[in-house]
Amino acid sequence: MRLRRLIVCSVLLALLPAAPSLAGEPPATPSPSPSATAAGEKLEEGLAVAEGSTRVIVELTDPGQTAPVAAQAAAEDAQVVLQPAAQPFIVVEGTAEELAALAEDPRVSSIHRDRAYPPTAVSSLPVIGADKVHATGATGAGQAVAILDTGIDRDHPFFGNRIIAEACFSSTEYDGVESLCPNGQSQMIGPGAADAEYAKCLLGSENLCEHGTHVAGIAAGGGGVAPGASIVAVQVFSRVNDEDACGAAACLMAFESSLRLAMDHIASLAPATPIAALNLSLGGQLSDTSCDGTEAGQVFKPKIDDLLSKGVATVVAAGNEYFTGTSFPACVSSAVAVGASNNSDQIADFSNSGSLLDLFAPGVEIESSVPDDVMATHSGTSMAAPHVAGALAVMKAAFPDQAIGALVDKLKATGRPFSYQVNGADVVTPRLDLAAAMTGAAPQPTATQSAPAPAPSVSGPSPRPSDDDPQSGDPGDDVDTPDPTPVPLPTITVTVTVTVTPPAAPAAVCTRGTAGTAMTAKQWAVEIYRGTGQLSDETLTCYLKLAHKASKVFPELTKASSLGKAYKVLKASKGARATLDGALLTAWLNWAHGATSALEKVNAAEKVRLGSTSGPALRKAATSLGG
Repeated sequence: MRLRRLIVCSVLLALLPAAPSLAGEPPATPSPSPSATAAGEKLEEGLAVAEGSTRVIVELTDPGQTAPVAAQAAAEDAQVVLQPAAQPFIVVEGTAEELAALAEDPRVSSIHRDRAYPPTAVSSLPVIGADKVHATGATGAGQAVAILDTGIDRDHPFFGNRIIAEACFSSTEYDGVESLCPNGQSQMIGPGAADAEYAKCLLGSENLCEHGTHVAGIAAGGGGVAPGASIVAVQVFSRVNDEDACGAAACLMAFESSLRLAMDHIASLAPATPIAALNLSLGGQLSDTSCDGTEAGQVFKPKIDDLLSKGVATVVAAGNEYFTGTSFPACVSSAVAVGASNNSDQIADFSNSGSLLDLFAPGVEIESSVPDDVMATHSGTSMAAPHVAGALAVMKAAFPDQAIGALVDKLKATGRPFSYQVNGADVVTPRLDLAAAMTGAAPQPTATQSAPAPAPSVSGPSPRPSDDDPQSGDPGDDVDTPDPTPVPLPTITVTVTVTVTPPAAPAAVCTRGTAGTAMTAKQWAVEIYRGTGQLSDETLTCYLKLAHKASKVFPELTKASSLGKAYKVLKASKGARATLDGALLTAWLNWAHGATSALEKVNAAEKVRLGSTSGPALRKAATSLGG
């Protein structure tokens, strides 16, 4: 199976099969038998009608049945790619028929895609009062922060000798995916396991693994929020070598199976190792409500709750999509969801927001450590989350007898209130104030936020591009542009002395537009075709990445993984499926452009696209979007 079927934008990324031909209608399928219907209820939406092979997690009713179920899967000709010991799941790659047969096994409780997650991309200490707290001697000493990310620069001067444990969980069993564990295997425990300077982290002169070092530096670097705390570094990403999927020669993704194993590893260390917080600066599919009841939420919430019972808070970046809600797993109710603000106490123009968020923290132009013993500036909710993780280490060291949940509540109760409106309703979310939390001081005065301009309603994708379109030529795949994720710019070189280099502004965070005008499919096709529209390729690539993150359909079912392929989806006009794909992509692009914030109709149409082979049903869903 080609790697391009992997969603690689900033969203809940799932591995799905390639779409059937867009040109024709699928043949009618016979009604399933009662036993097939029961088995089908165990399959995630879309798997029963998928073509090709799909990588999935097979959930088991009993961890002791891992080996026999794996043997049964192999007997059904499915490929068993991961069989972790003492875990209630295995990872399998198989066709719809093979997965349906496996679902009939009573030892199997459910089957869903093995999703993958990208990384979400210190002068801020006075903003949260950390400098005042450090002056009292409170630095988080005796506590640790677990950083589940892209590893760490082990000898960076920012960390001293405070890295106390390392581990790596990096999926390898997939074409074009390489392990980032230095032993070349899918797991490694011990010194060097999370080395961010490992050779496979390098792409020419660029270090793909710098994100984790930056995050760790904010939480517990020598100039970070908890400069006395220890660090548990865990590499959870894999290297993806596919330019069509990445927008570059290679990129990093974290598979759900790797995250689950890593979280269980941290749980096994606590409470013998005093870990105050686990930081996840990554994110998946967007949600504007709690995701506890979703299939993914039902897997992750018990793990987050188990960690909480062992004194470890799970702190998660809320996401950078300028969305009212959060990305997964920040939407799990027992996680601490963190949005980004600037040093002037304004919500960052890229940050997600709303009632699902627990806290805001500084996340704009944050300087921290990166590999090769230097410093760099990044922006994003990825940078905000470790402020909270570090704050919890300081709080837990100062109040060891208080439960970590109570300390989270104290941070929320003493944070500076940010007041703003969401869909006409008043929302108040506190901004982290570590100094107030440590002393029990009353919160600072409320900071009222400026509301964004109301977005116009979305227009439908009709009329569709026609064959006499001036841009009817095939732009091909050469319109791919590099990933617009901000490239860190070193500002300080750390040697025996500190040498300051001229500052440079970090690149803008890829985020939704704020006041875009809705466009038709034909208009979007003109925009996407090289050099014919008003929007830059960088902006369009950003929009496409946001659509991929928020959508369950793009790009694997439609192959809309690049601007060239997206153009073809917008221009295709034969068949009910092609019509719906064009309508869906148009709706998502209008959402990314800021022309609408309503997703109810889009999500309903995606549900039809994933589960139906009926031409009339597909056409009706397209019509509901205006197609």
